Amino acid sequence: MARKLFVGGLPYRTTGDELRDAFAAAGEVVSASVVTDRETGRSRGFGFVEMADDATEGAIAMFNGKDFGGRMLTVSEARPKA
Repeated sequence: MARKLFVGGLPYRTTGDELRDAFAAAGEVVSASVVTDRETGRSRGFGFVEMADDATEGAIAMFNGKDFGGRMLTVSEARPKA
């Protein structure tokens, strides 16, 4: 089973493929997406990465608080929509 991570503080030019490639260093990535504004189509500066269960803790430790493209990332386990 996979667990979803919230990734905040992404540079606005980051693509889903770049996000997937970066997090692949921490383990198996199931999916990665960058959230975009509906009207403009521009990145909103955050996204979600779905990873294999055994890779999530390592990914949080590896990327949370680290510089990524000139911005500081915030990585945590995603919470369900309210």
